[in-house]
Amino acid sequence: MERGNFSSRLGFILVSAGCAIGLGNVWRFPYITGQYGGASFVLIYLLFLAILGLPIMVAEFSVGRASQRSPALAFDVLEPKGTKWHLHKYTAIAGNVLLMMFYTTISGWMLYYLYKMGSGGLTGTDVESLAVFGALLEDPVTLAGNMMAIVLICGSVCYLGAERGVERITKWMMSCLLFLMVVLAINSILLPGSEEGLHYYLSPDFDRLMEHGLDEVVFAAMGQAFFTLSIGIGSLAIFGSYIGKEKRLTGEAILVILLDTFVALTAGLIIFPACFSFGVSPSSGPNLLFATLPYVFNNMPFGQFWGTLFFLFMTFAAMSTVIAVFENIIASFMELFQKERKTVVAYGIPAIILLSMPCVLGFNLWSDIHPLGAGTVVLDLEDFLVSNNLLPLGSLIYITFCTHRYGWGWNNFIKEADTGEGIAFPKWLRFYVTYILPLIVLYIFVKGYYAMFFAK
Repeated sequence: MERGNFSSRLGFILVSAGCAIGLGNVWRFPYITGQYGGASFVLIYLLFLAILGLPIMVAEFSVGRASQRSPALAFDVLEPKGTKWHLHKYTAIAGNVLLMMFYTTISGWMLYYLYKMGSGGLTGTDVESLAVFGALLEDPVTLAGNMMAIVLICGSVCYLGAERGVERITKWMMSCLLFLMVVLAINSILLPGSEEGLHYYLSPDFDRLMEHGLDEVVFAAMGQAFFTLSIGIGSLAIFGSYIGKEKRLTGEAILVILLDTFVALTAGLIIFPACFSFGVSPSSGPNLLFATLPYVFNNMPFGQFWGTLFFLFMTFAAMSTVIAVFENIIASFMELFQKERKTVVAYGIPAIILLSMPCVLGFNLWSDIHPLGAGTVVLDLEDFLVSNNLLPLGSLIYITFCTHRYGWGWNNFIKEADTGEGIAFPKWLRFYVTYILPLIVLYIFVKGYYAMFFAK
């Protein structure tokens, strides 16, 4: 059984960044940045990326590269004899599968809107554009069809292998994505009246920052920094297992985070100038992406062209994550059952389609099911299980495993992280990473439950 490896450092960085870069970068980050004070919030966000996301990402990469295994067997290889760290394989695999169960549906939305914008099917007002989105959600056949298309496309990429499929095609997609973002941002900035949007987005506004309360702002920045990187369920560790020992892992993690942040910041440069140029107020979630932006594009010169490019970029962002997570699942089952890649993919594609159907049906045939209370759908439950449970608890496991003597241990972690050339992991952070960082992750976990069930 051949696992495969990446052929280049660039491939590793772009695929890892593709896993981290998702739809939350595009509609959630710009919205909360504007809500919480623009550039003043970005500074807090960047701080938490450095002190929260970076150490956990380095830990994941280190476990992957040292073990040369997927999350299914990585802990089995590295754990001290007689310990139970390997049980995390089940939560890691569950986290990746759960993520696929709803992210494939959301990615299908992007594919559908790419088709609608490219074919001229989104030419009305923002209300009419939102009606198109509502009709999509109520149509299980169209919704399922687009979801299946995403699974088939991304599964076919993984079928080709780690290097020939995942690395080669993701490198191409990510290069296109970054190019499209720059072109779209320049177009938005050059629109008449865009200055107000740039001011809203980029000017520090500490009054707007503080009107929400420091605790709320800090948690928002902390949560965005944590969840944007997809850390905790081995989604990044698998790519650590595909690379050599030439480079230290801290520098590689910094490059991945910089790419992820670049996409998030550039998304705001696309959205805010365009919205303010046409006198519409940016809002969060589906209203922004599926109603406001199509209306904006339809009212600018060559709007159908720019709108098609935007949803092409959105589709690439979504598919890069699906491919990365699918590869993690495939590699895990290859190792667990000692099966060839093609066999696992052949079973995996119909399995993921079947498991994704509850999310699809939750918007229509099963819309009377509200798993987390009134107004919620199946997607909300699946997202809550991943974002509020498996990601923080998985991150806690990785960071504890890499720092405590009952796990892999600090010395082994540092030795692996600092193998090669580049930026070394700061050893003076040992106390913080061992004792303070786990408390921050636990705070995110508890606060997430409080916000979900008590802060109503």
